[in-house]
Amino acid sequence: MIAKFRSSVETISSFDPSEKFRPEPIYSDKLKSEFRDYSKDSNDPIKERIRLTYLNMHTNQTVDFVRSKMKSWLQFNKCKMNIKEALIKLNELVDESDPDSSLPNIVHAFQTAEKIRIDHPNEDWFHLTGLIHDLGKVMALYGEPQWAVVGDTFPVGCDWANSIVYRDTSFINNPDGEDPRYNTKFGMYKPKCGLENLLMSWGHDEYLYQVLKHNKSTLPNCALAIVRYHSFYPWHAGGDYMYFCTKDDIDMLDYILMFNKYDLYTKNDEVPDIDKLWAYYEQLIEKYIPGVLEW
Repeated sequence: MIAKFRSSVETISSFDPSEKFRPEPIYSDKLKSEFRDYSKDSNDPIKERIRLTYLNMHTNQTVDFVRSKMKSWLQFNKCKMNIKEALIKLNELVDESDPDSSLPNIVHAFQTAEKIRIDHPNEDWFHLTGLIHDLGKVMALYGEPQWAVVGDTFPVGCDWANSIVYRDTSFINNPDGEDPRYNTKFGMYKPKCGLENLLMSWGHDEYLYQVLKHNKSTLPNCALAIVRYHSFYPWHAGGDYMYFCTKDDIDMLDYILMFNKYDLYTKNDEVPDIDKLWAYYEQLIEKYIPGVLEW
């Protein structure tokens, strides 16, 4: 129930996720239809880079691979840093899977957060969620290839949905496709088992979610759900995998669809004045995710 996700923070009571039906907040010269263009063109170096990122992802993201990454990263022994330090590290990262931005990821973080802040001035948890949602991408700065960090996520251990980017061509050499335990509609899961019981392709969503839980963030459950599933486009945009969802998952979808408008359509070439914005966001970090975190 939505009430379950609202219970953690009193201020959420004024937030109506049904606002997803409002017009999308487009803060770019691009049309909505021009975002997420995954058409192939071997002569276009950006499109070819994106295709190869997904090809590597879809070839290598198997049940065994994901379990090995969880075993490694969820020891939280890679480094210690606070949220601001992690955000600053995103200055070093350009997402190789993103057709809509070639700017460092910290720019996208502030673009997302600031547009949320304009439309929802009283929901400070939502502002902070917009700022930090991609922080799991720091894995790429500690040795992880980007195909195991960025891009759309999907469940492993079951059949790959048709709405997955490059579905028809990029899974050909993934060994799970030949494994009868994993290559059926439900695979190793049961109907309505709940998204939390799916083993997702390894990436920044699950990693940051686990980091926040491990470090006892006080962000509300709906914020944690946004972090965990914002890249699960085959579900929240493609409409696939609904047969795994519980009632709580469907209620959670409202928040993720609301967030997605800001995550996607705020990408543009205008760089916010990050130096001036730190003071506001530092007090939110102190409120919800203070101190030095284990990563």
